[in-house]
Amino acid sequence: MLYDIRQTTSYSYAVPVRATKQVLRMSPVDRKGHQHVIAHVLDVTPRPSEIERGRDFFGNGIAWMAIDAAHDRLDIATRSRIDVTVTPLPEALGTPGVEAIRAAALASQDLGPASPVHGLFASRSVPLEVDIADWVATSCADDRPVLAAAMEVMTRIHEDFAYQPGATCVTTLPAEAFAARSGVCQDFAHVMIAGLRGLGLPARYVSGYLRTVPPAGEERLAGADATHAWVEVWCGEEAGWIGLDPTNAIPAGEDHVILAIGRDYADVSPVDGVVVSSGSQILAVGVDVVPVERPQADAPAS
Repeated sequence: MLYDIRQTTSYSYAVPVRATKQVLRMSPVDRKGHQHVIAHVLDVTPRPSEIERGRDFFGNGIAWMAIDAAHDRLDIATRSRIDVTVTPLPEALGTPGVEAIRAAALASQDLGPASPVHGLFASRSVPLEVDIADWVATSCADDRPVLAAAMEVMTRIHEDFAYQPGATCVTTLPAEAFAARSGVCQDFAHVMIAGLRGLGLPARYVSGYLRTVPPAGEERLAGADATHAWVEVWCGEEAGWIGLDPTNAIPAGEDHVILAIGRDYADVSPVDGVVVSSGSQILAVGVDVVPVERPQADAPAS
């Protein structure tokens, strides 16, 4: 699938901001076996006094910026064209068993960004919780193929938890969402990660975009799409990291576009930094994920 993706993020401040320094994680990058970024543009208003682009430890696109002029509104707009080509899933029953994955992850001496060790331990937004681990454990017998076990956990979250916008916020911990059996995609991802890590299975957080399809007979509404979150589970050296979406109970596929990968939401927050001001702020986000016709030159040969 070829997509044009547009995101607008606007902050309106009750009191003018004197200065701000921000880290933006809003620039998608190439991900082998999943997506190729053909073009990307980042626009910020007011114009930053300084901006530097690079990548973080996990390979995510980063922009560090500072604005030293007073402003009562901050607008961040991104436009991207991304080609998504998904590698077929391995046969779930053919993946290594849960105990084998646990042992392999613990024995790994790789400290690179794709290493399973980074998905094993408690992190800033995902403490390990015994109750969640016990709940997940009923799907994860030691001899069960790890991908089959993880897919069952994904499906159970989808079936047992209510999708309820406004019930949680970005600082809600997995234990709170688990107790309430409700939340949004971020909460479902955190609960799944907490449960798998509690059993010694590597899991990490993915933020991105999800293409939505309007009901039959209705037009797509501008800005109707949304940012999304899902989970990647490490299924061994051969299969690697496999994306699973507990909000929708589906593997991450051609409708999922990766923005950033980390241990939890704190690693991939799209806007993070310091604002020199006081008073409240209002945040508005709009996203469009629009499939586009592939140029004839890119069409596969028949």
